[in-house]
Amino acid sequence: MKTKMITAALLLTAAPVLAQTQVFNTNVGAVRITPIYHATAMIQLGRDIIYIDPAKPAKIEGLSPADLILITDIHGDHMDAADVTALSKNGTTVIAPAAVQKTITQARVLANGESTRWHDFKITAVPMYNISHNQPSGQPYHDKGRGNGYVLNYGGKNFYFAGDTEGTPEMRALKNIDVAFIPMNLPYTMTPAEAADAVKAFHPRVAIPYHYKGQDIAQFKAALEGSGIEVRLLDWYPQ
Repeated sequence: MKTKMITAALLLTAAPVLAQTQVFNTNVGAVRITPIYHATAMIQLGRDIIYIDPAKPAKIEGLSPADLILITDIHGDHMDAADVTALSKNGTTVIAPAAVQKTITQARVLANGESTRWHDFKITAVPMYNISHNQPSGQPYHDKGRGNGYVLNYGGKNFYFAGDTEGTPEMRALKNIDVAFIPMNLPYTMTPAEAADAVKAFHPRVAIPYHYKGQDIAQFKAALEGSGIEVRLLDWYPQ
């Protein structure tokens, strides 16, 4: 009885999150992507569970342990050692840029432009950095070469998580992206209008705003009307 009560409680905890799960069919099965909070997402395919940037205040209680964790950058809304530990099990793989490995020491390093294989995934690290939105000192919030966006190729489809970035030349040069998760919050990344302009350049089939706290994502969708890009607006900031 106690076990059943605990299981029920965990399902209730996860239910509001899982209600927003997006399902994408591939040549080898469905990929389910669930927004958790801000930049944190869960990817499910078969029995494999992947998390992108698990970090507080994302609520991870009741979620399944990870087979793979991808981390984009060192900032606290992307890298949280305690959450990585909480979501890890025996055999969990962590992939991250070198700057993250200084804290998450078990991470396998993937540098900008490099690719690796994990199970049936090809994972490519895409540069993420600031161009014009910088700190008052002139120092970028995100230095070029420090952090990774990721393109995950699986079953003939490409899923892009941009991380903290502006519309860099590397983003704009991407090809054959099926689903793109794009940030838009100032002063750290870009405006919804700037994000839409960047997305038009590489034309994914589906674009989903994330990491957008304080921004009007309806502006992003409006700017892409008539482009042929499907925009899905999800709630990444549940109460």
